[in-house]
Amino acid sequence: MNDDGKIIICVGRQLGSGGHDVAKMLAEEFGCIFYDREVLNLAARESGLSEEFFAKADERKGFFESVFGIHFNMPFAVDNAFPESGLSQENLFKLQSDAIRKAASESNCVFVGRCADYVLRDSKRMASIFITADMAERVAQISRRHGCSHDEAAKIIEQMEGKRSAYYNYYTDKVWGHSSSYDLCLNSSCLGVEGTLRMASQFIRMKLGL
Repeated sequence: MNDDGKIIICVGRQLGSGGHDVAKMLAEEFGCIFYDREVLNLAARESGLSEEFFAKADERKGFFESVFGIHFNMPFAVDNAFPESGLSQENLFKLQSDAIRKAASESNCVFVGRCADYVLRDSKRMASIFITADMAERVAQISRRHGCSHDEAAKIIEQMEGKRSAYYNYYTDKVWGHSSSYDLCLNSSCLGVEGTLRMASQFIRMKLGL
């Protein structure tokens, strides 16, 4: 892809690590468009399909059903295909990846998840970062966020990250959360969110020559 001096930042994160907040602050600092679930809207607009198709193939697909036992009346076809569109999850992932590449070619971007670091792996103007945190702090954060017990929060983390890692590992040749999969890994428990932001920002400036 033609980078044209763009700033592309891809952020992976553990649940409750503050990685989403760090990604938003990086977008503000570097004047980037922020993409999380917005990628699904973009892919839907570019393809002319309903966003619902992309939501079904999202990295958190099946989370509410698996964690809370809630069933949604959204029919899936056999062999991993969606009857409404005739598209497989793999084809929807390709359309989502095309949308990510298009966004990255048009403006400075911060992407959260969506395998964006893999999709944009050939870009020389991309920095990939993974934010982790100590388990006890993550459990406490999710417990506060959802108003649930620590045991329930730990279960949410386990199942959510199981979905997230399975998605990433399936669509890439890397391992979700493994240090070799990213340019930089930071523990927000050591640095705090603000310190993690400063360290990530300094690294991005050095890597991209800003």
